[in-house]
Amino acid sequence: MTYCVGMMLDKGMVLMGDTRTNSGVDNISTFRKLHHWEVPGERIIAVLTAGNLATTQGVVSQLEERNKAPEERHNSLLEAPTMFQVASIVGRLLRETIIATDKENGQEASGTFTASMIVAGQIRGMEPRLFLIYPEGNFIEASFDTPFFQIGETKYGRPILIRGYSSDMSFEDAVKLLMVSFDSTLKANLSVGMPLDLMVIERDRFEPAHQCRIEAEDPYYRAISAGWSEALKLAFESLPDYSFRNR
Repeated sequence: MTYCVGMMLDKGMVLMGDTRTNSGVDNISTFRKLHHWEVPGERIIAVLTAGNLATTQGVVSQLEERNKAPEERHNSLLEAPTMFQVASIVGRLLRETIIATDKENGQEASGTFTASMIVAGQIRGMEPRLFLIYPEGNFIEASFDTPFFQIGETKYGRPILIRGYSSDMSFEDAVKLLMVSFDSTLKANLSVGMPLDLMVIERDRFEPAHQCRIEAEDPYYRAISAGWSEALKLAFESLPDYSFRNR
């Protein structure tokens, strides 16, 4: 399992993903799930992945291979004229990879190798765009009503995002909100784990405005985790007491 979030803001986008993969409690590994490609001054494209590792690595490897020699290949992310077409390329590759893997492993394994992805980026002269790619290869785009996407283990961190999100918030506040969302998910589900990968994409800046890996001992993350736990306790204690007599 995993947890990844792509968030659209007025100023750009913020992406965060964990790095844990596991095949049981005794086989836990760390793999990057946040990938990006850029052409300085022209475009930046990022992909977050969740699901079967072989499937997602297969898709990312194909995207990497196509980008190594774009003049000799078709459907390269670095050649696509719009982000919509970028999302179409990724969706098609995801669908084809899942179908091919299912065929190789027989019908009994069908459905085991599914994956989903978040695609984010901007091409010069166009707006930043954010897409959620389903295992079937179709996708939806972020909007005013749906300004962020989650993939993987979404339920524990979603309430925090819904309550705290504002499109005009600063990048710093967005990162803080994501930290709280991820901390709540990490506390509730052992299949999501540190370290976390973070990327900030600023509007009309075709390179990461900020990019880092957040380890479990990161001082800021530890402060957020401890501070959020204490704030919840204080908020709970400040709520009106329940009375048996008034019921």
